[in-house]
Amino acid sequence: MTEIAFHFNAPDKLAYACRLLRKAVASGARVVVTGPATSLQSLDTLLWTFAPLEFIAHCRAGSPAEQLMASPIVLAAQIDGGPELPHHQVLLNLGSAVPAGFERFERTIEVVTLDDDDRQQARARWKHYADRGYSITRHDLKLKDTSA
Repeated sequence: MTEIAFHFNAPDKLAYACRLLRKAVASGARVVVTGPATSLQSLDTLLWTFAPLEFIAHCRAGSPAEQLMASPIVLAAQIDGGPELPHHQVLLNLGSAVPAGFERFERTIEVVTLDDDDRQQARARWKHYADRGYSITRHDLKLKDTSA
């Protein structure tokens, strides 16, 4: 059964996603990122420029098969009914809805900002997963912030 993790209180969803993806790649994980096309476009740019001396390898769904297989991160607006994905280890959801096909992944990670609308949508996703019997892990990023 897919493991579900919610990362709450991210000050900036895309910046946090970059840090999370950098950590995932360093640990050898392979990640599919899903969300709105505009968010994926912004994330694509951030992954090129996130750290001055660091590039986080990634590609978009629909890229040539060789590129998809070699890339540890795939950006995909759709994960169910869209292009074939090369791996199903970790799914990072940046969208507001439960992604169709999430159950094909070993782990699904939800990133939630401080925004009230984002938090409300996250509650609906949490309820969706809980109602179907998925075990959910909660990570409160505010508690981890030692600068406050």
